[in-house]
Amino acid sequence: MSGRTVDVTDATWSTEVEQAAGLVLVDFWAEWCGPCRIIAPTLEALAEEYAGKAKIAKVDTDTNQATAMKFNVRSIPAVLFFKDGKHIDTVIGAVPRAAFEQKILAHLAA
Repeated sequence: MSGRTVDVTDATWSTEVEQAAGLVLVDFWAEWCGPCRIIAPTLEALAEEYAGKAKIAKVDTDTNQATAMKFNVRSIPAVLFFKDGKHIDTVIGAVPRAAFEQKILAHLAA
């Protein structure tokens, strides 16, 4: 993935997400998933827009199954929200940009 999103693997999960300060959105996706490809440009744009305020990471569920299983990710796309390393919210499915933005703003304000 290009842009400002960060590719996270089972090996880098702890450093990139659990030890990260502030808000991290983690997109659980797979190459074969159509709805995942639909929201990818939206997440890229949000990563640019909220750079320095929120980190947007991507986990390929085909190659990083341990992390997906740890958070019981059964359908993708699933975007999990973490604040200071703790799971605080989840959005499942291809939702509009406004839905992601509303949650980002709410969690940044909290």
